[in-house]
Amino acid sequence: MSKEGLTKQAIELLGNLISIPRTSRNEAEAAQFLKQFMEKECQLPTQADGCNLWSVAPDYNPEKPTLLLNAHIDTVKPVSNWTRDPFTAVIEDGRLYGLGSNDDGASLVSLLQVFRVLREQQRPYNLIYLMSAEEEVSGKNGIEHVLPLLPHIDLALVGEPTGMQPAIAEKGLMVLDVTVHGKAGHAARNEGDNAIYRALKDIQWFQTYKWEKESELLGPVKMSVTIINAGTQHNVVPDKCVFTVDVRSNELYSNEELYQQICQHVQGDVQARSFRLNSSCIELSHPLVQKIISLGGQPFGSPTLSDQALMPFPSLKMGPGQSSRSHTADEHIEIREIQEAIEFYLSIFRDNDITL
Repeated sequence: MSKEGLTKQAIELLGNLISIPRTSRNEAEAAQFLKQFMEKECQLPTQADGCNLWSVAPDYNPEKPTLLLNAHIDTVKPVSNWTRDPFTAVIEDGRLYGLGSNDDGASLVSLLQVFRVLREQQRPYNLIYLMSAEEEVSGKNGIEHVLPLLPHIDLALVGEPTGMQPAIAEKGLMVLDVTVHGKAGHAARNEGDNAIYRALKDIQWFQTYKWEKESELLGPVKMSVTIINAGTQHNVVPDKCVFTVDVRSNELYSNEELYQQICQHVQGDVQARSFRLNSSCIELSHPLVQKIISLGGQPFGSPTLSDQALMPFPSLKMGPGQSSRSHTADEHIEIREIQEAIEFYLSIFRDNDITL
């Protein structure tokens, strides 16, 4: 199939996919549709577990290294200020509008077409294409669940909207719940110990603390207090204040390291919801990165989280679209971006000169 034909089919597939609601943990109908498309239209043998789908190129050899091409099926819920139906694909002025068109439908369909081409070619590596679920919520039934079911992976290319520039590092995420205790009392009298006032000291620390290690690619660790809950009624001094902190780590700290240091600085009781979403990074010298640079790519560090955080092997994030369009009203992808993505992906692997 020509590049024009690959692009045309990718756009048609994406348009059909947009019409199927597939928010995180509700991807079953979309996964079934995609499985049928892969098996009937693409003639690809496809395996499934839950809402995760994958296909292994037929020349698999356990003696060779394995490349994983990955993108996610699910979307976030549509925000309230869409001016059009988020579940109806519309093409206007060279743009395809619809929920999940940019994040992550464009990468999903582009990488599928790339897999179809590469699987028919001789390669010094094995090739697997994976459509994964629950990425937007880092769910337990997504990439973390399916990776142990796959053959050993040596390298992954993760499709996410990066303007087809290589994100060689991305920030991790740790969510903290901090509880500060005081003593209840009547607000009209000088009694009690206001938990809100006690919490303000910790909140100020999160706002002003500067971490020593700053990444060249990702910058400093960023901490943001995002939710506060305290009090029961206006005339009662609150005896408890609970607030939530969003912590975005760089590759120079693990989440557990950050947690241990935070606990030493604040008075409240700090509970981490998870340590599993660490920052990720691939070496600038990696052959895949160098090949992309040779073709004009400009490496950068991404502030947004992806399934890379759950991959215990080197990975690189790169795909059509722009991160700034993700999770917004009237989300769209430009038709040319899909065509250019397919062409650029194929040019990366065309000469089989990449060592995994």
